[in-house]
Amino acid sequence: MKTLSVGIGCRLHSAAGQIEAAVRAALGPHSFDEIATVASIDTKAHEAGLLEFCARHALPLTFFSSEQIAALPIAEPSSAVREHLGVDGVCEPCALLAATTRRGETAAFHAHRARLLVRKTVHAGVTVAIASSAAHAERDHPNNDTQEQNLP
Repeated sequence: MKTLSVGIGCRLHSAAGQIEAAVRAALGPHSFDEIATVASIDTKAHEAGLLEFCARHALPLTFFSSEQIAALPIAEPSSAVREHLGVDGVCEPCALLAATTRRGETAAFHAHRARLLVRKTVHAGVTVAIASSAAHAERDHPNNDTQEQNLP
């Protein structure tokens, strides 16, 4: 069942292989078959690696504006992301927004109905967070104990 929303933040010109490795690492016990959508900030709309990654796996890709992203609180804001993109974070709010909007709800108002299963993870310059609007408990995923986990 496709219940997962994957939020992705990446450096300019990140390769599809880097993005795939980061997503696979963050998924833990989950599979690609469980991914309903991938989401990022709208400034990444022409990022070739992100587009290639989603096309390769036939995953729908949704983009959110900085205003939509800024409407959600970030547990641990990133000063680097704030400096470059004007928001406190990308992957976590995008995962939460995608988990609710794919059900046709108003994003920021209903984002509290979604739950982060995997908080921000970092792998080779790619950040990934995973959310679900399904009834999953955070404690059921091995990557939930940390705000940021650097993966090899």
